Amino acid sequence: MRIRPVILCGGSGTRLWPLSRTKYPKQFVELDTGHTLFRDTLKRAAQIAPGETPFIVCNKDHRFYVTSSLAAEDMKGGIILEPKPRGTAPAIALAALAARGDLREQDGDDVLLLVMPSDHAIDRPEHFIEKVRLSVPPAEAGKLVTFGVTPAFPATGFGYIRTGDPEGAAAFRVSRFIEKPDEDTARAMLAEGGHLWNSGMFLFRAGTFLAELAVHAPTVLAACEHAWAEQIRDLGFVIPGPAFLESPDISIDYAVMEHTDRAVVTPLHLNWNDLGSWESFYELAPKDDAGNAAAGDVLTEESSGCYLRSGGRLIAALGVHDLTVVETRDAVLVASREKAQDVRRIVKRLRDAGRPESEDHLRVFRPWGYYETLVMADRFQVKRIVVEPHHENSLQMHYHRAEHWVVVSGTAEIQIEGEKRLYTENQSAYIPVGAKHRVRNPGNIPLVFIEVQSGAYLGEDDIVRLEDDYGRQDGAHKL
Repeated sequence: MRIRPVILCGGSGTRLWPLSRTKYPKQFVELDTGHTLFRDTLKRAAQIAPGETPFIVCNKDHRFYVTSSLAAEDMKGGIILEPKPRGTAPAIALAALAARGDLREQDGDDVLLLVMPSDHAIDRPEHFIEKVRLSVPPAEAGKLVTFGVTPAFPATGFGYIRTGDPEGAAAFRVSRFIEKPDEDTARAMLAEGGHLWNSGMFLFRAGTFLAELAVHAPTVLAACEHAWAEQIRDLGFVIPGPAFLESPDISIDYAVMEHTDRAVVTPLHLNWNDLGSWESFYELAPKDDAGNAAAGDVLTEESSGCYLRSGGRLIAALGVHDLTVVETRDAVLVASREKAQDVRRIVKRLRDAGRPESEDHLRVFRPWGYYETLVMADRFQVKRIVVEPHHENSLQMHYHRAEHWVVVSGTAEIQIEGEKRLYTENQSAYIPVGAKHRVRNPGNIPLVFIEVQSGAYLGEDDIVRLEDDYGRQDGAHKL
């Protein structure tokens, strides 16, 4: 039987602020070794189901992170854009409806869906792959298989699953699901045995899940079916209709798994973490003799038990203990480690105040590449812009700003008022206010250039798109 991976990308990762932002969540952020959790998940999907196209459920703000990651892994994906995140149950329902036949699957109800969040760290993918294969028989037989992780410590940030009687060679019946416990309860469960961390990963037939959703959460299914019937397709993305917003915002556990009599759990014996807080990063990181975990440019003196992460600038810690310090170019977090789960309170205050630091990262992806802001000041702004090979931005103009472009590497074909010219390293171009212009990368390596904007207004909404390869020109449907 075929396995189709379903990768969920709807999370915002607010507890990992300031590294993770609403529009640049943790699954797409490059971590210490240069990889991303999303690309790690893509690789696991390719190993488990080689040649199969995964369903990827995300929101429109993250679509270009997804497409660029797929291109980097030389993979294709069936990308479903949620109008607005509504929880894991509706997201998985969309993928199940896609498998049922709308993406031209034969016998779609019988396709096995392997549901994986895109932001988990797993240290033994080969073990996970083997456990998935052992879980195929119960899934084929109509069970809803979830995967539980053998606890390594009494975690209070994870939910738990209590195991029941054996179910086949690898699985157990689910006795009950347990909410995130306090530390005393977690210690008691570990001492008792028979409890697993709830990983949020699943394997089941598409038709089985939809049938159980109809019994236990019919309003979710009705909204998703209505939205799927109204779907539109644009630039390779599948966009469900607005009826999707009528679905309750609910997880698969609350909607189905806690109520069904078909739930079984397969134990995983590996190092797993959902990296849901800075404390999770501290637990996984190597530490010095004083218990400090450091990433980036960090010096410590008479300090202990700290998690210190530098995004570029030097962090010097003197005489401090049990702190979390995370530095990025536009924000610094300083918190007691015991408050690591409460960072979202800071993010809420930033949102309530309308501060961009809650939503936007300094690196912003576009369908042609990305840009990152280097300097922002009154009447000028400096950006580093990367255009991928054989891509170009829109033909556009600005009412309020002029731009200077300096090529750092690669080759740029720059069009200004209809005239095209090639520019190479250390050459520059000037675009006056109101001039129609665009840039294309005709080469086989990324084009990198520095853009200096000057003018009375420098907002991103001062862009009038006249032509665009990605359907974003004025008056068009804008993704």
